[in-house]
Amino acid sequence: MSGYDPQEAATWAPRHTSVLFGHETAEKAMLEAWASGRLPHAWLITGPRGVGKSTLAFRFARFLLANGPASSFDSGPSLFGDAPVLPDSLAISEEHPVFARVASAGHADLITVERSWDDKADRWRGDIVVQDVRAVIDRFGMTAAEGGYRVCIVDAADDMNVNAANALLKILEEPPPNAVLLLVSHAPGGLLPTIRSRCRRLALKPLDDAALAQAIDRLLPDLDATERRGLAVLAEGSPGRAVLLAGQGGLKLLHGLLEMVGQLPKPDIAKLHSFGDALARDRSGNGFQLMGELFRWWLARLVRAAAAGQIGGVGWSEIFPGETALAQRMAQWQSPVRWAEDWEQIGRLLDRGESVNLDRKQMFLNLFAALGRAATR
Repeated sequence: MSGYDPQEAATWAPRHTSVLFGHETAEKAMLEAWASGRLPHAWLITGPRGVGKSTLAFRFARFLLANGPASSFDSGPSLFGDAPVLPDSLAISEEHPVFARVASAGHADLITVERSWDDKADRWRGDIVVQDVRAVIDRFGMTAAEGGYRVCIVDAADDMNVNAANALLKILEEPPPNAVLLLVSHAPGGLLPTIRSRCRRLALKPLDDAALAQAIDRLLPDLDATERRGLAVLAEGSPGRAVLLAGQGGLKLLHGLLEMVGQLPKPDIAKLHSFGDALARDRSGNGFQLMGELFRWWLARLVRAAAAGQIGGVGWSEIFPGETALAQRMAQWQSPVRWAEDWEQIGRLLDRGESVNLDRKQMFLNLFAALGRAATR
């Protein structure tokens, strides 16, 4: 997809970005808790992937490291001027020394816990392990290097294995003074209940249409208007998902896939085989995984809209020109109930194929064979 620059996108990583889209209520809650002088020692920031949870965590961490406890603003007028004014935003200027040090992972009072590199296996670990959390225990056992807060961001808390979770629980049970833990979680139901109960919960929702459009315009300014609108539909309120799909060429992939679906029941066999060959050549399997994810998502979109009679109507936004006509045509092939059954069957086919590493091209052709049967019913 044109207009996507991976190096530029890296500048929007949570550690580097000063911009947060669409979560004013959550930001206000954090600011008010700080200003009250009774800041919770642990926060659980939840919500779908890519909506801004990590960005908010780093934004709050920078604020705390730059400002210290709110009590430092309560000393009254000084000999040389008025009393300091309490901040009305969590924003820290990109020119602020704290911003640069957090961006470079060089602030002594900020520790981040993520999946670490396994030197023996030469790859990233699948879990956050207990050794990663012990680094927090060691750091929190020291005095803050700069006399203010010590902050730990766990991203994502869902990645902790049992031992790591139990080690973190010990910190939550006996938190040191002026220490704040920010836990990012995509699926908080999987965390230990004792961890959840010791954190203040802050649930972020997908961005509304206006905020998402603003985010995509800012994050992906070189895409044309049609591509940005299409990504907004695919992203479902998640700026992070929009950036990820732009980098993976997701919009182009889905467009090409649905063009072939539109040829059913007489598809272009040469094009099908060419597409399948490309999937088979991708040793990483990422292309096949993305294809399966996007097609299952689109088929679910078709089922919901057809069942509600909303294809092309209120609440329906076209991803690319011609999508509405294709959806209307496919809705005539069979009922939403039958499409839902096919959605389940295709999902099982793809999941089973990935779990036992079946030939990707053959799985792709099998998928189209199933769709072809639907087109001729």
